[in-house]
Amino acid sequence: MAGRRPVEEAFVARRPASRLLVTPQRRTALEKIVLHATSLRIPIVEVEGGTLTALTGFDGHQGVALVVGARRYATLDDVLARAAERGEPPFVLALDSLEDPQNVGTLLRSAEAAGAHGVVFPTHRQAPLTPAAVKASAGAVEHLLLVPVDDLAAALADLHIRGLRVAGAEAEAPLTARQADLRGPLVLVVGSEGQGLGPTVRRRCDLVVRIPMRGAIGSLNAAVAGSILLFEALAQRDDGSSTATAHAPATSAPTPAEPSAEAAETKTPAEEKQAPAGATAKKTRARKAAAGTAATDERPVTETKPAAKTRPAAKTKPVAKTKLVQKKPADQKASAETKAPAKKAARAGKAAPDRRPTGAAGAASADDPNALLPGGPAPVDPPS
Repeated sequence: MAGRRPVEEAFVARRPASRLLVTPQRRTALEKIVLHATSLRIPIVEVEGGTLTALTGFDGHQGVALVVGARRYATLDDVLARAAERGEPPFVLALDSLEDPQNVGTLLRSAEAAGAHGVVFPTHRQAPLTPAAVKASAGAVEHLLLVPVDDLAAALADLHIRGLRVAGAEAEAPLTARQADLRGPLVLVVGSEGQGLGPTVRRRCDLVVRIPMRGAIGSLNAAVAGSILLFEALAQRDDGSSTATAHAPATSAPTPAEPSAEAAETKTPAEEKQAPAGATAKKTRARKAAAGTAATDERPVTETKPAAKTRPAAKTKPVAKTKLVQKKPADQKASAETKAPAKKAARAGKAAPDRRPTGAAGAASADDPNALLPGGPAPVDPPS
């Protein structure tokens, strides 16, 4: 592997190495890497720039390269185990026959930055993991689980059986990446630069998504398109795992101490009759509080309203009415008792006797009809 950043990441990942190759012209600029290799007991060999270009296969080596052993690849079980260790739903990137090593390295870098747990790619018809691809990944290959498979379509079917949804990138897809649901266990498949997804891989996809285009150019680089989809999936996963009620509508019912303005203005006919003279002012204050112009006026309105509903004067009215009902039958009974003897006497053809008592010094009243009759009853002498 060649380049400053890939070599530093290999040191961080404790990748076994046999020697460090450095050009003499760049050794002063690479002093930090040289000291790190010395601390790890890695031999340092100076080589010319042309020789280093021939060994690495490209001229972007930046004057340093690290000779390492064969890379150890992972399996699908290792990828799912890493997701379980992190306590996250599996997130996998699949590469379908990419041809450019630079695109491969860029997608590996984006996948590691987006938190992907592993990358699956076919062993045939795929750009190899060359030093140029490792350089383009900026050392991300040292922290990713890479899974080479002989049949990519069969590997996708295996992941689908294990509960992962397969989403492919396609320019003619009906849904955009924002409209599709990319949360949960997911495999994101990026096709080749020229043909896109292969037919067998396309049939294994549960859904396909596209990136909306507004300009005159109708397509994107495979590495750029895959990176956009990776971080769109990451954004949706973060929104789904933050809180289940993040997008729930905020509903708040008014408390008994602070009723809403509609409840404050709604009254029964009995309450409208008993409302005090200042009820109009209270309604105005309640409307202002509902509009947000006088928030401090809500408490006085709600605290004085129960007093208007229960008044002591309303309880004494039925008592006064009961007393009048009791007096009226008593007067009618007294008058009926007075008229009863007169009615009896009239039926018998006799005059009603005078029932009023006579004292010793007084006689019957002049209004008494018996006192005017001749031969009336003689006065009774008082007992001696």
